[in-house]
Amino acid sequence: MALDMKFFDEMEARIPKGKVRTRFAPSPTGYMHVGNLRTALYTWLIARHNHGTFILRIEDTDQGRLVEGATDVIYRTMAECGLDHDEGPDVGGPVGPYIQSERRGLYGKYAELLVEKGAAYYCFCEKTESEEDSGEWERADDPCRGLSPEEVQANLAAGKPYVIRQRIPHEGTTTFHDVSFGDITVENKTLDDQVLLKRDGLPTYNFANVVDDHLMGITHVVRGSEYLSSAPKYNLLYEAFGWDIPTYVHCSPVMRDQHNKMSKRHGDPSYEDLIAKGYLTPAVLNYVALLGWAPKGERSEQEIFSLEELVDAFDIAGISKSPAIFDIVKLDHFNALYLRALPAEEFAKTAEPYIRQSVKNPAIDTAAIAALLQARCERLTDIPEKVDFFDALPEYSVEFYTNKKSKTDSAVSAAMLEAAIPALESVTDWTMDAVHDALIGLAASLGVKNATLMWPVRIAVAGKLVTPGGAVELCHILGKDETLRRLRFGLDMLRK
Repeated sequence: MALDMKFFDEMEARIPKGKVRTRFAPSPTGYMHVGNLRTALYTWLIARHNHGTFILRIEDTDQGRLVEGATDVIYRTMAECGLDHDEGPDVGGPVGPYIQSERRGLYGKYAELLVEKGAAYYCFCEKTESEEDSGEWERADDPCRGLSPEEVQANLAAGKPYVIRQRIPHEGTTTFHDVSFGDITVENKTLDDQVLLKRDGLPTYNFANVVDDHLMGITHVVRGSEYLSSAPKYNLLYEAFGWDIPTYVHCSPVMRDQHNKMSKRHGDPSYEDLIAKGYLTPAVLNYVALLGWAPKGERSEQEIFSLEELVDAFDIAGISKSPAIFDIVKLDHFNALYLRALPAEEFAKTAEPYIRQSVKNPAIDTAAIAALLQARCERLTDIPEKVDFFDALPEYSVEFYTNKKSKTDSAVSAAMLEAAIPALESVTDWTMDAVHDALIGLAASLGVKNATLMWPVRIAVAGKLVTPGGAVELCHILGKDETLRRLRFGLDMLRK
C-alpha cells in the first residue's frame, strides 16, 4: 500500500535552508567527557564562524544508558562554557521537538518509506540484541530479505514482532568524503543490513541521526572517528531518500597516551572533574580546542585564544586526523597563564573559597594572600596546601633554618631572629613598607645580605621551605603579634 506523501512533503517544507546549521547531539549519560566537550566546541565554532545556527539535540533513544539528571549536566556545562544554542529543547525552534524520544512517531514513517523505496525490509527473525551488537553474527543473506510482499503482509497481520533493516546493495562500492580523512571507498558486500527500527518502535542511533540531521537541515556533522565505519551506510540512507549529504567532520579520539583512549572508566577526567580540580573553564576550552585542531595563517603560532578569537580563527581545514594526546601538564600550563591574566580583584574573588579551606581566621586578609598566590598558582586546588600555615604554624624541622645559598645555619639563624624580634617590636604602624624598611635596615646594620636575615624570618613565620610570598609579605599578613609569637617560637627551637 502506497504511503501518503503529504506528511513527508510537509516535513521537507519545515527545513531551514541557505545557511550553515550544526548540531551537538549528546546522550544524557551523566557527564561531559573531554571528547564530548571538544565535539560540542567544534560544532559550535563551525556555526558561529559561518554566522550559522547551532542546535542542541538530546539523543535519548538508548533508554538503557540514560542517567537521571544527566540532561541538566549538559545544559549546565554548555552554559558555563558559553556554548549557547539557537535551537533546542529548552528554547524551541522551527524543526522540533529536539529530544529524540519525543520524535518517536517520525522514525517508523521514514523506515516504512525506505521499505517502499526498496532500501529497507521487515525482518521477523529471532535475534538477540547481544548477537546484533557483537558483530559476530555472520550471514550470507538475511532470510527475511527475500520475503515477498504477501509474506510480509501475512506476518504483519499475524502480529509477528519485527525490526526494519537497511537493504545494503550486494554489489558495487560506496564512497564518502570527510573533511579530514578525504575520500573513503568501501565495498558494499562488507556492510551489514543494520537495524534501523527496533522491535520497540524506537530507532537505532544510526537511523535516527540521519533522519534528524536531514529534517533539522544540518549542513555539517561533527562526530568521532569511530563512526567512520558507519558513514557508508549513512550515505546509502541519504541516497535512498534522495537527500543531500552533509559535510562530514570526523574527529580522531582524544587519547590518554599513545595507546589508550581517554575513558571515564579508567579515571580520566570529565569537564566537571577538571573544574573541581581547580581549572578555569576558559583554560579548559582553549586547551580542548587545540586537541586535534591547529590555527592557520597569521594565527598559526598563537596558543592562547579567547572564545571570540576561536570563532574568528576556526577553520575545519585545521582539524587533524591524528589522535590527540591529553597532556595534564600542558593543561596546567594553560591554566596558570589564565590565572595570571585575571584582574587582581577577580583572582582574589575566585581564590577566596580555596584560601578559606585552610585559613579560617577572619582577621587574615584573603585578598592579600591572593596577591601572593596569583603568580605562583597552576590550579586553584593547589591553594589550600600552600597557605595552611597562615592559620596555624605547622610542625617543622630545625634543619629548615640551614640554607647554603642564604649562608645560614642554626647559629646564624638564631642570631638573626634575636636581632629581628626587637627590630619588629619597635614597628608601630604595621604596614608592608614599615616591615620592609625595618628588616632591610636591620640587615644593613648587621652587615649581612638580605637573604641571610630573610631566610630564618620566613622559616620562623611559615614553618615551610616553600611559601607563596617572602618574609616581608608573610609578616605583614600575619600581623605584628602573631609574627612576633612565631619568631620567638623559632628562636626557642634554635636555642634547644
